[in-house]
Amino acid sequence: MEHYSCTFCGHNEIGIGEEIKNRLYSVVEQEIQNGADIFYLGGYGHFDTMAAKTVWELKRKYPHIRSILVLAYLNREVDMKYYDETTYPPLENVPLRFAISKRNEWMAAQADTVIAYVTHGWGGAAQTLQYARRKHKRVINLGEDTTK
Repeated sequence: MEHYSCTFCGHNEIGIGEEIKNRLYSVVEQEIQNGADIFYLGGYGHFDTMAAKTVWELKRKYPHIRSILVLAYLNREVDMKYYDETTYPPLENVPLRFAISKRNEWMAAQADTVIAYVTHGWGGAAQTLQYARRKHKRVINLGEDTTK
């Protein structure tokens, strides 16, 4: 089985119901069963928190997976409840106001698969998703209407 990594991107303020939570859990578990063992997480916003909780919950069933919090700022207080470790991409020369978007691009560049919850075409999550698609990453967007 080939090992690979996943990351997540989603809107900061969203109302996510049980259906999306269940779909996220199923998608992440399927990725683990297919070989995903490293998960890069951003740690900001509702979708990031839900993704971190999902990975951490699945870690009980699949203890070999790693949950990595990717820091946008070095001076930020970090709650490590849902993460095994942290990493800091090469952002030293990035202006602070661009740190999160550059960190998101780094995560998308590192990952083989991007699991998203993007429902509209503006904002940081949409920009990250566009970046991932330009880099020809495999994308699973839970925010797309699958009935179309």
